[in-house]
Amino acid sequence: MSAATARPPDKMAAALRAVVRLRLAGPGPGLVFTRSAFVARKHNYDQPNWFGVGLAFSTSAALWALLFKQHNEDVMEYERRKEERKHKCTGCS
Repeated sequence: MSAATARPPDKMAAALRAVVRLRLAGPGPGLVFTRSAFVARKHNYDQPNWFGVGLAFSTSAALWALLFKQHNEDVMEYERRKEERKHKCTGCS
């Protein structure tokens, strides 16, 4: 390259080089579709993950139990407040 054809680096190109050097830009186009060997594996449907299945069902059952318990407490509180509204006696207070 001769001195006449060489252009001085502009600020944008310098900033882009700094970004690439600091690895702030994403990976190149060849690396976008790669996957880790620890993540990409075939499912073995012959041996289900029984721990995961049990954990999922027990969590679901526990949440339903808490939902019914909270609903019953809310209904009892509603009935208690409804009875209080009916009671108009001034001597009790």
